[in-house]
Amino acid sequence: MIPTHVRCLASEGSFFFIILGMAKLSVNINKFATLRNSRGGNNPDVVKAAVDAQLFGADGVTVHPRPDERHIRYQDVRDIKKIITTEFNIEGNCREQKFIDLVLETKPHQVTLVPDAEGQLTSDHGWDTIRYRDYLKEVIPVFQKAGIRVSIFVDPVIEMVNSAAETGTDRIELYTEGYAKSFHAGKEQAIAPYVAAAKRAAELKLGINAGHDLDLENLAWFAQQIPALDEVSIGHALVCDALYLGYENAVQLYKRQLMAKK
Repeated sequence: MIPTHVRCLASEGSFFFIILGMAKLSVNINKFATLRNSRGGNNPDVVKAAVDAQLFGADGVTVHPRPDERHIRYQDVRDIKKIITTEFNIEGNCREQKFIDLVLETKPHQVTLVPDAEGQLTSDHGWDTIRYRDYLKEVIPVFQKAGIRVSIFVDPVIEMVNSAAETGTDRIELYTEGYAKSFHAGKEQAIAPYVAAAKRAAELKLGINAGHDLDLENLAWFAQQIPALDEVSIGHALVCDALYLGYENAVQLYKRQLMAKK
């Protein structure tokens, strides 16, 4: 008998068991687009990468289009929207009007706002929610009025979490590079600011996402220590693992980390 907190889904002849209340895995497929763009053409097919992520058990798909379209292109976002059967999360810099227009056009389930600078290689810091509080209070309702859940990228700092709550955002996404870099030196110390930030976010009724440099070595511990975790977004590490382990196997291994018990 399947326990009441477990749900079974069938897909293409395979069965996936999902623990209710477990953090969801959203697969960021930007790296598939980076590989495609390096040679031109359409190999690998980014839309197929999104379809397969879902078939292999991912709870959602994440894309992060940038103005220079060096990986995910704006048309990719439109094409992926047509095939999405799970949650669709679009990350990006809301200070770019082109990005705002794309999100309002495609209406994903969630938009994650990041404070990237122009030409930035990858996201490397959260919002200063104190400095940009008034700006965020203006832009967040633009998406919410369109029925889109809003998450904002935040460092694990209590003051930033407090101010994030004042912006009206639905969720925060904890920027986890600091945790990942310090994990092997001492995981208890590495996780401490994230536990404190997550606890405060829960008190403020904010949903909690997390992402950046989470991998098969550090993900389980993170998920175990942040019980209110709603979602993790993982791309680079998962795609690197997929090169050696296979795409389907990699997705399932990351799902397994989220199910691991203390």
